Amino acid sequence: MGKFFCTQNWRKILKMKENKSLIKAIVSGVQRESFVLLCEQQEIQAKLRGVFYKENRVFPVVGDKVLISLNESGASMIERVLDRKSEFSRTDFSGHEAKYVKSIKEQVLAANFDYVFIVDSLNKNFNLNRITRYVSITLKSGAKPVVVLTKADLCDDVQCYINQVKSITESLEVCAISAITGMGMDQLEPYLKYGITIVLLGSSGVGKSTLVNAIVGEDKMKVSEIRENDAKGRHTTTHRQLITLPSGASIIDTPGIRELGLWDASEGIDDTFSDITQVIKKCKFRNCTHVTEPGCAVKKAIENMDISEERWKLYCQLKEENKWGKNKAVVSKNSKRGEGKTSC
Repeated sequence: MGKFFCTQNWRKILKMKENKSLIKAIVSGVQRESFVLLCEQQEIQAKLRGVFYKENRVFPVVGDKVLISLNESGASMIERVLDRKSEFSRTDFSGHEAKYVKSIKEQVLAANFDYVFIVDSLNKNFNLNRITRYVSITLKSGAKPVVVLTKADLCDDVQCYINQVKSITESLEVCAISAITGMGMDQLEPYLKYGITIVLLGSSGVGKSTLVNAIVGEDKMKVSEIRENDAKGRHTTTHRQLITLPSGASIIDTPGIRELGLWDASEGIDDTFSDITQVIKKCKFRNCTHVTEPGCAVKKAIENMDISEERWKLYCQLKEENKWGKNKAVVSKNSKRGEGKTSC
């Protein structure tokens, strides 16, 4: 890194060090116990100070704003994680199957973002229930969900899929694009403005890496082929990383996620299924189980086809899964919002 110390940005960083003040930086990459930070548009290698392990402090994730002590000749030290305005979590089974898990922890995937691009492809891999799950988790995170349907150039009826996705919840924004032909890419421009941070979320093979390359304008991410029989792919992104765009926006790319367990997402589920929660309030009995009770508004709504039975079953499934997770949850060091009210 020595060759960079003559630049104007490094002069700013060194001046802050001379003033004996901690330096603000953003975590752009995490690999085991090492961190890549962005500070004044420069990359810095860093490690955690030992107090993080001794005092059970919040561990940094991609997108976190941190305070560091700069080391010119080696790894800098992360001293503190600042408050998060948003965070994206899932359940961590510690490598066990769900049926054998006695307790679960929260795994925070990313922090401090404004939008979540929920990426799915218009081929055999399209899954409305999976998108609905991701929307619920996004609403719980504090960010705004935007569904990006890729490979639109290969689909004969794009509008049919858009209508299905828009039925998930009110005011859900949907963009159908092709990163290969450029079709619909202009729809993403309002989200790619200076200071905006976006998380990319989707299973392997949906075209996240191709999408990043199209947005950046260069082959930033490695792209892998998908299997023809089920349109699924191998994981191309192997770790979470923050990519800064020429516009000043940032993208947090995540590895393809096969399973995304719910972590304390009750509020996000209710927001996603606001039509169902409103109907539940009309039931005759407060403790209605929506099975045999007279005056059940839910049963009536399903009979009148105001709510589809499939949507009701998905709502019940997500609620039950969230309840199961809460019963087995233990507090982890990354479940806190931050260590102080200081912000960047």
